Amino acid sequence: MAELDRRTVLRGMGGVAAVGMGSLVLGGCGTSGSKQDADECKSTDVSSTEKKLVVSNWPEYIDEDDKGYTSTLTDFEKATGIKVDYTADVNDNNEFYGKVKNQLGACASTKRDMFMLTDWMAARMIQSGWLQKLDASKVPNLHANIIDSLKSPGWDKKREYSAPWQSGLTGIAYNKSKVKEVKSFEELITRSDLKGRISLLSEMNDTMGLMLLAEGADPSDFTDDEWQKALDKLNKARSDGQVRSFTGNEYIQDLTAGNIVACEAWSGDVAAAEDENLVFVPAEEGLMIWADNMLVPNKATHKANAEEWINHYYDPEVAAKLAAFVWYICPVKGAQEAMEKVDPSLVDNELIFPTEKTLSQTHAFMELDAKKEREYQRDFADAIGG
Repeated sequence: MAELDRRTVLRGMGGVAAVGMGSLVLGGCGTSGSKQDADECKSTDVSSTEKKLVVSNWPEYIDEDDKGYTSTLTDFEKATGIKVDYTADVNDNNEFYGKVKNQLGACASTKRDMFMLTDWMAARMIQSGWLQKLDASKVPNLHANIIDSLKSPGWDKKREYSAPWQSGLTGIAYNKSKVKEVKSFEELITRSDLKGRISLLSEMNDTMGLMLLAEGADPSDFTDDEWQKALDKLNKARSDGQVRSFTGNEYIQDLTAGNIVACEAWSGDVAAAEDENLVFVPAEEGLMIWADNMLVPNKATHKANAEEWINHYYDPEVAAKLAAFVWYICPVKGAQEAMEKVDPSLVDNELIFPTEKTLSQTHAFMELDAKKEREYQRDFADAIGG
C-alpha cells in the first residue's frame, strides 16, 4: 500500500477534533556556487506555439475526473487548449530539491514548467536565482484574490515569483482508544504514560517551531539563546526515551496500529485515515502556518502557459471546486462565497476557511539566511539522529 502523504485527500472530518494551523517549513541544503544571475540564465518561452504545460506536484493534491465529475485540470485544458502533463512526484521538499538542484545550479532544464514547494524551499530557490519572475499582467487573479495572510511573505513580498497553491495545518494527534487526550506539546514530550510511545516530525521547522512555543518563545522571532533552550528540550525528550521515532508522514500507520499512541501530526493525514479513534488537536502553546507555492523554474519553456494555470486557479469558483476536494486552507478570496454552489456544507469548515480567531493563533517560522539555516539544520540533525 502506498504511504499516506500529508496532503492526502481529506474525505471527511474523521477524527479531527479541533483546528490548528501548522508549519511545514523546513530547512534545505545549499549548493555552493550555484546562485544564478537572471541576465545570464535566460529562458525561452514557446507557449505561443506550443500549448503544453509540465507540472510537478505533491500526491493527492488535486481533484480528479470521476463518473459525472470533471476535474479543475480538465476544465483548464478545455478552457485554454493547453495540454497538461501532470505528475505527482514531489514527495518531500528535500528529496525533490535533490532531483533538480544540479540542473538549476547549472542553468539547465529540469524538464518541468512548474512545481509546487513549501515556503522555505521557495525562498531558497528565489535566493539562488533559480526561478523566473511572473508577469503580473498575466496573473491578475492572483494579485486581486490572494488572501491577506499569504499576500506578502518576507521572502517574496510582492509575490513576483510564487503563488500559493494551498495552505495547511500541523498539531498533535492521539489514538483515543489507547490514551487519554493530549492537549499540549509539553504534555506530548513529557507525560509519563506516553514515554516511548510518541513520534515527532523529522522536519526542523515543524518540530522546533513547537519546541520554541513550548519554551515560551516566538517561532517567528527568536534568539540563538532561545533556539538553544528549545534544542535542549528536544535533546532531553530524546535522551529520556520519550520519543520512539522521528518520521515523515508514515507516522499515521503506527498511530493507527497502536505502535505509537500520540504524535506531532499533519491534519490531512489524520482526517484521511478515516479512523474514529484518531483525533487531531492544535497544541495549546500555539499554531503555525505554511503554504505550498507554484513556482516556474529557470529554463522552463512554457512560462506563459504556467501563468494561465495560476490565473485559472485563482478564480474563486475554480478555487472552491479544488478546495472541496483537497480540504486544505484555500488561498483565494471569494472562494468561501463560491463554495455555496459547490458544497454548502463546507462554507464554514475551518480546515478550508479558518476564522480570524484561528489565524490570530498562528505563527510562521522565522526567515533564516543560508548560513543560519545550515547551522540550525546541523543542530537539529544531531538532536534527532544522535
